[in-house]
Amino acid sequence: MIKIVTDSTNNLSPDMLEQYDIRVAPITIQFGNETFEEGVDIDHDLFYRKIEELGVIPTSSQPTPAWFARFYQELMEQGHTILVITVTSKHSGTYDSAMLAKSMVPEADVEVFDSLSISLGTGWMILEAARAIEADHDRKRILQRLTEIRDRAELIITPATLKYLQMSGRVGRLQGALASLLNVKPIIALKDGVLEAMENVRTRGKALDRVIELIENAVGTSEPINLAVIHARAQEDGRKLLERAKERFNCQEILMADLVYSLAVHGGPGILGLFAYRV
Repeated sequence: MIKIVTDSTNNLSPDMLEQYDIRVAPITIQFGNETFEEGVDIDHDLFYRKIEELGVIPTSSQPTPAWFARFYQELMEQGHTILVITVTSKHSGTYDSAMLAKSMVPEADVEVFDSLSISLGTGWMILEAARAIEADHDRKRILQRLTEIRDRAELIITPATLKYLQMSGRVGRLQGALASLLNVKPIIALKDGVLEAMENVRTRGKALDRVIELIENAVGTSEPINLAVIHARAQEDGRKLLERAKERFNCQEILMADLVYSLAVHGGPGILGLFAYRV
């Protein structure tokens, strides 16, 4: 049987990961001399509290090859073939870790797929793969489907504040202060696996209007789509965005999640976004 391995940025719920018996290699989060593993010994509350207390953005690093090798060994001994689906290689070394681990367990039959996405973008690909495995599709067919999704998908996000971008050095402090004063909200799109700032709008409301508009430009409003609503500690705003999306699009299925903190760290609480692809 094919078994899926991924990393902790996928944003699928613990119940869903357990349902499909998916192995998860954690991203490492480091505050000074303190090291944590995402989803293992640190949660959202502790993560954001430490940022506020320390006034610094932590560093993060990809799972070690040893994490992946451990899963490869375990699954190989159980007689399985393995499909690894990782966060975009353009912003993380996770794909490289998963590839390096193949040389550590050369007898394992492993295929590594770069989602070129983040959060529930990766999560949707994992879910599609898991369902295809249940339908007894072979790995080649599953990889073809994942490539189709990757090529068709659109992900657009907007942060509520530039504070975390300033702290992380993603924008200059003076530029960030001026932008905050003007209530400017950047629109960020995932293009070929890279998060790129596309434009700025003046208010939160207009930013969300633009997120929906850009998704509409990409997938239309008539054809059925799978959709994901991504938020960072903004569940009520996420629900409102979800309701707007349901009214605008022909949604076949929807996922919503609080953005994993290894990804939310640079944008901070209040991030909102949509991921979508035609079914």
